[in-house]
Amino acid sequence: MLNMKKTIIALTILALASTGFAQATKKLELVVPTQQMVGTPVPIKLDNLEAKTPNPKPDVPVDVENVAKNKNVTSSDDFPLIGELSLITDGDKAGAEGCFVELMNGLQWVQIDLEKETEIFAIALWMFHSQERAYKDVIIQISNDEDFKTGVQTIFNSDHDNSSGLGKGTDKAWVQTNEGKLIVLPSPLKAKYVRVFSNGNTTNDTNHFIEIEVYGR
Repeated sequence: MLNMKKTIIALTILALASTGFAQATKKLELVVPTQQMVGTPVPIKLDNLEAKTPNPKPDVPVDVENVAKNKNVTSSDDFPLIGELSLITDGDKAGAEGCFVELMNGLQWVQIDLEKETEIFAIALWMFHSQERAYKDVIIQISNDEDFKTGVQTIFNSDHDNSSGLGKGTDKAWVQTNEGKLIVLPSPLKAKYVRVFSNGNTTNDTNHFIEIEVYGR
């Protein structure tokens, strides 16, 4: 009888594991700022623009959190035109001046140091959402190499014509709103650094970042 009970318990554990109940999960839903639209809209003209769609709400393990909060940020532009790089991970996603960083024209990147190798499930971006626009050649890469010379993995690439020289991507550009953009990895990947590129936008040639969230554990 004891052996039968042990067998039943073991089979129950295996059944739970196979159906996904062995690990508790939660819905990943972004906390979004209030919409603040100002100025006269400028026509958005891009060949690879996606239709406006709600962000996904994937299931992730319950211990997944924004591991980028207050982490150190560096950039290809050592002297931003507006703002400080620390704004990118300070948790403030509002679109008003004083909440975003503006980098110079052309291809630029910002990089977050997660401080240790981290299992990454999703990344969320807020760029400039006080006016409808789309940013060009948004590319997200991760690596354990601070200089991104080895072990680089690209998890998003909207550069449809390789104009940035980092390879042609198949992802779509999107219209900026207060909802941000949640990019869910098909399966978790591990890395210490996250680098995000952009190459101007449909309103002007500068680059803007409000907030980047990295959901991992």
